[in-house]
Amino acid sequence: MPTTTSQNDRPTLAILGAGGDLTERLLLPGLGSLLARDPGRDVTVVGSGRSGMDDDEWRGLVRSALREGGCGPDQADRIAATTRFVALDVTDADAFADFIDGLDGPVVLYFALPPAVTATACEGLRGRPLRDDVRFAVEKPFGTDLASARDLNALLLDLVPEDRVHRVDHFLGDANVLNILGMRFGNRVLEPVWTAEHVERIDVVADETLALEGRAVYYDSTGALVDMLQSHLLLVTALVTMEAPARLDATELHDLLATTLRSTHVWRDDPSACSRRARYTAGRAGGRDVVAYTDEEGVDPSRGTETLAEVVLEVRNQRWAGVPVRLRSGKALGEDSMRVTVTFRPPPHVPEAFAGGAPPSRLTMGIAPGRVALDLATNASGDSLALEDSHLDTELGDSDLLPYGEVLGRILDGDRLLTVRGDVAEECWRILTPVIEAWESGAVPMEEYEAGSDGPVEGNPGTT
Repeated sequence: MPTTTSQNDRPTLAILGAGGDLTERLLLPGLGSLLARDPGRDVTVVGSGRSGMDDDEWRGLVRSALREGGCGPDQADRIAATTRFVALDVTDADAFADFIDGLDGPVVLYFALPPAVTATACEGLRGRPLRDDVRFAVEKPFGTDLASARDLNALLLDLVPEDRVHRVDHFLGDANVLNILGMRFGNRVLEPVWTAEHVERIDVVADETLALEGRAVYYDSTGALVDMLQSHLLLVTALVTMEAPARLDATELHDLLATTLRSTHVWRDDPSACSRRARYTAGRAGGRDVVAYTDEEGVDPSRGTETLAEVVLEVRNQRWAGVPVRLRSGKALGEDSMRVTVTFRPPPHVPEAFAGGAPPSRLTMGIAPGRVALDLATNASGDSLALEDSHLDTELGDSDLLPYGEVLGRILDGDRLLTVRGDVAEECWRILTPVIEAWESGAVPMEEYEAGSDGPVEGNPGTT
C-alpha cells in the first residue's frame, strides 16, 4: 500500500449514502454541534449517493442541518459554500476508487450504508492503492451476524490498519453514557460495593414511545434485538461491568471492554428461557394513535420482526458471577426511559424492631433523560420503627455536544477512544448468537403488547 499523503490540513468528511435519513437527522446536526463547540475547526463535507441530488439542494440540506445542531450562520454558510454532492454507486469499484482519489486529504470515508453494501464497496477496493491519510468510519450494525462481522473485519484490515478504522456506535458519544465511567470511578462510595457480593441485579433498559416513524425499510429487516441490544446496550453493559482503567485511552478502554464481553454469556446458557420477544398492537403511545406493527407501511408480517427484545445475561468473572444482567428495549411503549439500574442486595441483618424489613436500595443512572437517582431505606414518616423508601434524584446538565458530534470530532482528529474495536464488535455478535438462533427456530414465541403499555403482561425471562 503506498504511503502517499495529501498535504492539505483541512480534513474531508466524505459521507457515503448521504441521501439517507441518518445524515440529515444525526450526522450533520452532530457535526453542527461540534462546530458550535469549536468554531475554529474547519472541515470539507462531501456527500455522495445514488439519488440524484444537485449541489444546491445538498448545500441547503447541509446548511439547515448544521444550524439545527447549533452551528452559527456564518460558519454554516462557509461549510455549505465548499460542499458538493457526487452521484456515486459505491459498488462500482472503478467509480468508487476514482471518487476517493479526487478527495483532498486527510479523508474520512463515512459509510452511512447497510452492512452488505459497505462490504461490497470495500471488496471492490481490494488490491487498489489507498493513500495513508484515508480513514474508514463504519456505521453500525457491523455485519449482520457473527460470520459476516468477522468477514467485514478481515476485509477492512486488508485495506487499512485497525488504527484507521472507526466503527461507529453513537451511544459511546452520549455524555450520559460516558457519565457511567465518571460515576463508577470518580466516587469511592460506589466502587467497593460494585461486586456480586453487594449487587443483586443490573437492568439496562432503552424504552421509547416512538413507533416506526417511517423507518420500516431498515427496522423490519433488523428488529429490536439487533438494532438496540446487540450494539448499544451491550456496550453500555460492558461500561457498567468492566474493571477500572489505569488511564482513559483507546487501547486501555478497548482492552477492558473486550475482556468483559468475552466473559459475558446468556443466563445459564439457556437462550430460550432467558429471552423474550414481542411486537406492539394498535394503541396510543407518546400522545399519538399507533397502528399495529404488522399494519405499518413497509412492514412484512411474515418476517416475524420483534419491536421489543429482552435478554438476561451473566458476566462470568470473579466480580459479577451469579448476577443477572437484564437488557431490554422496545418501541411504542408507555414512557421514554433509557437507564441503567443497579439493585443492591438486602443488608445481611436488619434489627427486628424494623417491622417489614428494608426496601431495596437502587442506583439509577439515566441516559435519556440524563439523571442520577438513589433509593435508600429511611425511617418512615409517622413511625420511627418502620422503614420506607426515600428517593433522591438529580438531573444532569445537558451537553452542548450531540453524541454524533462527540464521535465525529474524535474521528476527524484520528482519536479512536469512542469507536468500537473489531474484536469488541465480534464479541457482541457472539454473545447474542444463541438467542438469535433460538428465535429463528421458533423456540421463543412472539408475544404482543398494546402500544402505549409497559410491554407484555405475563412474566419476565427466567433467571432461575
